[in-house]
Amino acid sequence: MRARIDISEIESETKIRAKYLRALENEEWDLLPGPTYVKSFLRTYADALGLDSRLLLEEYKLRHERLSDIELQPIAPPGRRGPAGRPHRRGGIPRAYVIWFLVLAVLAAVYVLGKNSEDDGTNKPNVPASKPAKKPATKKRKQAAQAPAPRFARLQIVGTAPVYVCLKAAGGRTLVNGATLGPGAHTRTYRSSRFDLTLGNGNARMRVNGKLLHVPDVQSGIGYRITVKGRRTLAPDVRPTCT
Repeated sequence: MRARIDISEIESETKIRAKYLRALENEEWDLLPGPTYVKSFLRTYADALGLDSRLLLEEYKLRHERLSDIELQPIAPPGRRGPAGRPHRRGGIPRAYVIWFLVLAVLAAVYVLGKNSEDDGTNKPNVPASKPAKKPATKKRKQAAQAPAPRFARLQIVGTAPVYVCLKAAGGRTLVNGATLGPGAHTRTYRSSRFDLTLGNGNARMRVNGKLLHVPDVQSGIGYRITVKGRRTLAPDVRPTCT
């Protein structure tokens, strides 16, 4: 939304259906084919938006992947059966009771020593507890939200009436070599760090970074430079020319 990119553009670029892209955005994992597809879709979607796909995948694994079968095994109550599957003998004090008794005895001794220390005035002043560390998943979410701005601008030109178009990308590479677009015709959506554009008149609209922009009604031509920050008008002597 910040980059003003339409979901249909991402669908065309990544070949991922729009309903799956919306499911990723809303974390509706049940609507996706399976965990393998989820991770593949996340990686492809993040790369298309210029985000860090590794961070998104790690966060997904931490928050949504199930524990292994070993970790999900129930813990058997202590003292029910012995190592060879035979019941323990009932005679005598159960070992678990002895262990708990020793633990309680140690805790009682520590408590008594602490009270004696307070009475002698040798205890240290209370120090406020430090704030708990943030959960890793929260930190990774903030890093993903602070992703860098896109590196490439997107541009599509739509004709409203016959219009001459000369379009060049960064480095002087020609994308549209002086073609004429008719009413309703449009170019493909190009990606580049910079575009230089000359229009023969104002019979066109431009989709820049997902946002539809109008062209002034001119008859003598107009030029633009388009980047990820938007577009700006070019002086006549620096407009691109096509043969």
